[in-house]
Amino acid sequence: MAKNQNFYYIGIMKIYLATGNKNKKKEMCELLPEHTILIPSDEGIDFDPDETGTTFYENSLIKARTLYDIVHCPVIADDSGICVDALGGAPGIFSSRYAGPDFMQGKPDGTKISQEEQNIFLIQQTNEAIAKGNLPKGAYLHGERSCHYTCAMVMYCGPDRLFVAQETFEGSLIDDISKQAGSGGFGYDPIVFLPEFNKTVAELTADEKNAISHRGKAVRALKKIIDIL
Repeated sequence: MAKNQNFYYIGIMKIYLATGNKNKKKEMCELLPEHTILIPSDEGIDFDPDETGTTFYENSLIKARTLYDIVHCPVIADDSGICVDALGGAPGIFSSRYAGPDFMQGKPDGTKISQEEQNIFLIQQTNEAIAKGNLPKGAYLHGERSCHYTCAMVMYCGPDRLFVAQETFEGSLIDDISKQAGSGGFGYDPIVFLPEFNKTVAELTADEKNAISHRGKAVRALKKIIDIL
């Protein structure tokens, strides 16, 4: 039996994922099939930390540390979002709370709009920014509609032992909600087009997405560490 019995059993590590998102758990189980992945709700843990960080990394660390203090087992936490170049990288860390141009960082009362509304707002806001022509300077990998996902992922094994990987996944925002496509993935995936695949992120198979996504790349970087822990 390997190392700490609370963490390992015949090479299998018990890892908590600091999220309530079952889609993220599904992705993580696909990426780390040899390990046992649990989310707080699996064990009836109430988990809703205040994400007060100003970067993806800071928010992922907050979530990882908070859950570790409850379970005292290895925790993986990620903070991710979509960054639209024409909007200066917005909504970024506020992607899950984004509620249109009037509420870029979320509504004051904390309520969220539907993903469909978020998608519509983001396309419209990007269209308006491009039409005005006053775009931020910088590299636009796929033209004016260029966007990317960012994922900062922390593997937290205690206050003095943690590992971090941050990765991106580039694409292009579609110009009309009627062009959204695909039933795979989640979040903004149906409206992010990948020119090299000629399909949206939501049209990729799970294997295709995991091979190139921001989260997939971050997990593989951390997996090299997990395999030698």
